[in-house]
This record gives sequence, structure tokens and C-alpha cells, in this order.
Amino acid sequence: MPNVALAFYWHQHQPYYPDDQTGENAFPWVRLHGVKDYVGMALHLLEYPEMCCTINLVPSLLVQILAYTEKGATDRFLQVARIPAKDLSRQDATFLLDHYFMANHEHMLKPWPRFWELLQLRAANKQSAAESLRRFGERELRDLQTLYNLAWIHPLVFEADAELQQLRAKGKLFTEAEKNWVLDKHIAIMKQIIPLHRKLAESGQVELTTTPFYHPILPLLFDKRLAREAMPDVKLPRHTAGYLDDAETQVRRAVQQHAALFGAPPKGMWPAEGSVCQAMLPMLAKHGIRWIATDEGVLNQSTHGFVSRDAHGHLRNPSHLYRPYGVREGEHQLGIVFRDHALSDRIGFDYQRSSGHDAAHDFIRHLHNIRDAILADQPVLVSVILDGENCWEHYPESGVPFLRTLYKLCVQDRRIEPVKIGEYLEENPPKDTLPRLFAGSWIHNNFAIWVGHDEDNTAWDALHRTREHLVHRAAQSSIPAEQLQRAWEELYIAEGSDWFWWYGDDHSCAQDALFDQLFRKHLQNVYLALGDVPPVDLNRAIKKLGQRQSHTLPTAFLDVKIDGRTTFFEWSNAGRFECQAERGAMAMVTQTPIRELHFGFSRREFLLRIDFDEVAKTCLRGYDILCIGFDEPSGYELRILQPAQPVQSWCWYVNDKPMPTAEGVQLAIDRVIECAIPFALLEAKPNRPLRFFVELLQNQQSRDRAPRDGAIALSTPSENFERIHWDV
Repeated sequence: MPNVALAFYWHQHQPYYPDDQTGENAFPWVRLHGVKDYVGMALHLLEYPEMCCTINLVPSLLVQILAYTEKGATDRFLQVARIPAKDLSRQDATFLLDHYFMANHEHMLKPWPRFWELLQLRAANKQSAAESLRRFGERELRDLQTLYNLAWIHPLVFEADAELQQLRAKGKLFTEAEKNWVLDKHIAIMKQIIPLHRKLAESGQVELTTTPFYHPILPLLFDKRLAREAMPDVKLPRHTAGYLDDAETQVRRAVQQHAALFGAPPKGMWPAEGSVCQAMLPMLAKHGIRWIATDEGVLNQSTHGFVSRDAHGHLRNPSHLYRPYGVREGEHQLGIVFRDHALSDRIGFDYQRSSGHDAAHDFIRHLHNIRDAILADQPVLVSVILDGENCWEHYPESGVPFLRTLYKLCVQDRRIEPVKIGEYLEENPPKDTLPRLFAGSWIHNNFAIWVGHDEDNTAWDALHRTREHLVHRAAQSSIPAEQLQRAWEELYIAEGSDWFWWYGDDHSCAQDALFDQLFRKHLQNVYLALGDVPPVDLNRAIKKLGQRQSHTLPTAFLDVKIDGRTTFFEWSNAGRFECQAERGAMAMVTQTPIRELHFGFSRREFLLRIDFDEVAKTCLRGYDILCIGFDEPSGYELRILQPAQPVQSWCWYVNDKPMPTAEGVQLAIDRVIECAIPFALLEAKPNRPLRFFVELLQNQQSRDRAPRDGAIALSTPSENFERIHWDV
């Protein structure tokens, strides 16, 4: 039986954060992901020379890495870290307390006891940074400066560095010299990133690919009306014209930069956000690109649903997903592969909640199942494509136990052959050519995240007006070439997809306002580079709302009959959490069963309703356990066994130990799940924090969780709960 050809494709990307006009950089993510994920992913591969894969390095990321390592670039986070703790101004110290806990608390702060202690001192849920500052003296601030930067360094770097290990063992009361040594170490680690990737490429272990330079959505640079192919009724910006010259510049410069850094032009390309269209094929081929990749959803649309998934995520015609295709426009033909979005999302969103050993074995089991589902004489190419940095923050030890086990299993399993995509396509040319490539992206096979919302469209129109001004001024021979070059550079930066990612109601983060400000600043810089005054409207925020609220809170006591057949009025005063709205720097394509949670209280009980995409009893077939867990009060879990069974079986756990009885618990599963848990069973006191989550497991693996990280936070009510709300 032929092997499974396993094509891992890791996409390494950051938007262009610096403001080149002022030299300022508000974001540290190139540096922090550099010392953790970009170097760590390369070191993992060095441990297993037989493990082949493909890595995509976006030019805007590489430019910023080189700025840190070759030009002395910095960022606001690094600048404040360099200030001696005794000399920190109140503003700088407050900045530390506001920003230096921005990491996964469970997996990046908690392993450092002193860091966890400082988090408790910060009391972020109760006080502002200014209010917490009185608890931070010089020693606490210096430890915070040091620990934040230590915590971002990849575990494999620690394993190879005795001095880092000594600092970890010391754990607190760091000196200024030790702190600055850590900050210098960041730059030294970053200097390894490009040489390591060059080494992996030269050895033949890794294929390196590129993306259009500043990560633009290429089809929208061709013609914004292409968005209507997937969304016929979408509201488009006022100006829909394409910028073909800009698109070609972004592609051409990406190929040139790649060749200069790695000795040869790239053969493959991950178009930004997997965004493809038929019209872009000749341009890519012209610049030497031989293959591209995107999501299976685009294949679904390109084959009119022939390759698709049913409501339970099972593939129809699976052999047609696990093969390469050709795409042709005129005389130009490229190869194309389509990511298995279910397997890719398991790594991106699910395996973080399992042991590395169990998760890796589950992944291998899925590969075997794919092989078994396809006729024995057909080759199988499984493409697993996802960001190479964002998910590891949510894994224990930055994913080291998982990736080590996974890579080891992949190279030892005789049924699996890790491959590089370009090499595989050369050895196995596509036998099928798609009649036409559907215009879409890797997220729901459309462009909804980047165009259509009023904020997105406002941003596109602002970019268009700025570009029109630049074209008009460029026609005047009096503008020096250097100024024109700087102006065009700022415009190309503003065409990047990341600014539009944070506009609209799809995604939100604590730094929404900064992303908005930086997008408008790049447009302003076009005018400034030309010696012109930017228009006043570029001073006005495009992002209208602050960070989206993750959930609402209960407003009154509830009177609920626990029967699994709810009415609106029973839960009208409940808090609510919508699972599909929970998005940040990553997006999940795979459909998951839990749709929303409704929660609240009676006077003596915590009440919870769980809604699914279908009737609960139908939707839960095949799942082993549904867990309702509590972080505060900690250690309590209600585990519902085989939740689709006609008669419910459940067990109450305290600190992972099953309890013989749990008086007062009520549970019903029918159209929805409804549950009542007495406060007495939780030992929950009035006005104390209560934090809970819901998790669905299958084959001992987490398949869905709400929320995906952390827990939903509220407070146990007092007897005056309703009166307080009425007074407000």
C-alpha cells in the first residue's frame, strides 16, 4: 500500500509594524515570536533530519528580523525593558503593568513562580495598572522586565544554554546586568533565524517559499469585485478598481528578496491568507512561481461541492482532496494543493489541551484513517497548513512535547512519508486540472474578513484616495525619486491584509486601536514623504468600537425548568457567550458543535444551557464526554458520559477524583443541554469569582471548548443581586 505523503507547511508571518517616518515601533511581536517560534520551529527540525516540510517566510517578517539584527531596530517593549528599574517613570512603569503580562498565563507565566506572583500583585481584573503600581517596587519592576523576556525564549534554546538555565533556576531578584544580558540574548537568538532556515534549505530538509511582499490579499488588489464570487450581495467599497501594478510589485519584490537571502528564487508561494483567483495565475507564473496552496474550501467551490464535508465533518469523495491539482490560465499552469482544514485546525486549536504524547498519536491515527479510506492503488497527499507561531503559546512548553513526539512518529512510521510540496509535485505531477479556480481565501472560502464591513470599506476607500494622490503627484517631475520611493513603500505596507483583519466585527484584540492608528499612519506617511499635508480624515479612527465583549453577564435570577427543551423567557436574563465570535490572531475553519452558552443563577444554583448547531442529542453522537469545569472555585468538574445516550450518566469530580454523590445536580439533554449545580457543591461564596468552561471530548481528545482559552468569568450572586441591578 502506498504511503501517506505528509506535507507540513508552516506559515511564518508578521505585518510590518515600524513607522519608518518616526522610527517608532509599538509592537514587539517580530522579536518575541523570533526568539520563541521562528527559531524554535527550525531547531525542532534539526533534531529530526529525516523530517521534511515546507516553511513560508513572509518578506515583511524577514525585513523586520534583519532590522533588529543588522540595523539596531527596537520596539516600545524593548525600550522600556532597557530602562533601569530605579529610573522608570510612572508612565513607563504603568506601561509595564499594562503590557508585560500579555502572554498565555497558564503556559507562559505560571511555570515561572515569581512571574505568577507578580501577576497576582497586578490584580488586573480588579484594578488598573496605575492603581496596582503601589505594590511594585524597584525589585518587582526589574523582575517583571526580566521575566517577560525570559518567558518568551523557546524551551529548546534553554536546553542548549547553561546561562539561561541558571537564570531560570535563580527565578527572581535579577540584577540590571542579568536583565540586559537577556535582552542582548534576544538579538543574538534572532541572528540565528535566517541562517538556520538557509541551512535547512541547503541540506534539502526544508523547502522555503514566499508570499507577496507585505502580505496583501492579492485578488482584492486585482479587483475588489472578485469578492462577489463567494458573496454576491456583499457591500463593496466606493472604489473597486484594482491595482495590478501594485500586485506585480508585491510579487516581484518577494521573489527578489527570497533569492537574495536564500540563494535561489522560490518555486512555491502561500498567497496571503490563502487568497486565490483565476486571474492571478499568469502573474505568479511570470515570476517563476510553480505552485501555490490554499484551503479545501476553495476546492469545494471550484468543484461545485464535489469535495466537501457533511454536517459532522466527514469528507465526501476524500481521494479528491488528498491529491495535487493543476490550475491553468492561457498558457500558464501552476500546481496547487489544498489544506486539510480539519487536521490543520486540530493542531491550531485542539491538541493544546491534551498531552503531547496523546495528541501526536491521535494525529497519526487520523493519517492512518485517511489512508484506509482511499483506494489502495491511489497516492495520498495530506497537506497540513497553518501558522507556525501563533498556536504554540497555548501549548504546554510551547508545544515541545507535542512536536517532538509528532516528528518522531512521522519519521518512524512506515506508512508515512514526510515530503516537501515542491519536490512532491515534481515527482508526482498533477493528473487533474481544475476548470477554473474559485476566488476565495482559506477562511470560509471568501474575503469577508477583509472587505464588506463598513470599517473595511472605509479603510479601502482611504487607501484608494491616498493612492490617487500619490499617482497624481508622481506624474509631476518635480518630486525627487527618493521621496516617491518612500511614498510608494508606505502605500504597499498599507495594502497588507493585517490591517483589514482587525476592522469589522470578525476579530478583536486589546490592540485594535493601535492597529487602526498604524494603518492610518502609513497612509499619512505617503503624504509626508511627498512633502504634503495629510488630509484631516486620516486623523479620525476607523475602528468604531473597542475590544468586543467576550460575553454578557446575567441581569436577574432565573427561573428555569431543567428539561432540555428551553423557552426564550426562561433564559432572557441570562449571560451569553457566542462561540463563533471568539476570534483573535488565528481563525478556525472547522465547524465545531458548540454554538453558544447561556448561564446565570437561581438563588441557590449555578444554571447553564448549552446550544449546539443541531439538536443536542443528535449533535453529540460519537462524543465520549462533555465536561463542565470550574477554574474558580478550582478543581470542580461535572463529566457527562456518552452525552447522546437516552439516559444520562454523569459523575462529579473534585481535583480529578470522582465523588460518590453530588446532591442537587440536575441535568437534562434533549434539544439543548440544561444543567443546575448547587453553589453549596462548588463551595462558592456570594460575591466571589466564578469561572467556568465547557469541553467536549472524543477518543480522549478535546474536540471543542468554550471558551477556547481561559474561562468565562462572573461572580456568585448575593441575595441583593437583583436589587443592585435595578438600582443601576
